[in-house]
Amino acid sequence: MPQHDPESTRPDGTPPASHTRPGSTRPEDRDADPRDGRRETATERMDRNWNELLQELRVAQTGVQILTGFLLTVPFQQRFLDLDDYQKTVYLVLVVLAVTATGFIVAPVSLHRILFRRHLKRELVESGDRMAQAGLATLALVLAGSALLLFDVVVGRSAGWVAGSAALVGLAVVWLALPLRLSRRAGREDE
Repeated sequence: MPQHDPESTRPDGTPPASHTRPGSTRPEDRDADPRDGRRETATERMDRNWNELLQELRVAQTGVQILTGFLLTVPFQQRFLDLDDYQKTVYLVLVVLAVTATGFIVAPVSLHRILFRRHLKRELVESGDRMAQAGLATLALVLAGSALLLFDVVVGRSAGWVAGSAALVGLAVVWLALPLRLSRRAGREDE
């Protein structure tokens, strides 16, 4: 008969308490998510959600920072003086939006630094999620506005409005309408 190793498992086959993840007292205390079958504590779920949010923010952060940096260099180009008042106004609005988007997308890092070790992970995840959503919405406006300004300068005012509107509609479809549709479909399938 094989010897039972008390360090690896309990007699019932579950790991000892020292081998469970932080925040868990016993494996049977974990809630199973009916959609994906994960068995994790609320703390583990918040840790996973925070890590997923950080990965998403890393992707968005790079793009928004490059775009903001580019916009900040535009006035130092010779052709900037050729812009009319409308184009300069659009440009300034884009700079404000780009800086705002950067602020929203980087804000969860600051929030984490302030809330670090205060046992407020749920609040951190919820606030970080709202900030990320606000940052993405603002980034969509910057992208659409950039298309508007570029086409306005190169082709003309009407082309600028068409390009900006098309960009905004396209982003709304892939960043908002499609995810909402998939969410509703998943909700119906769960029922």
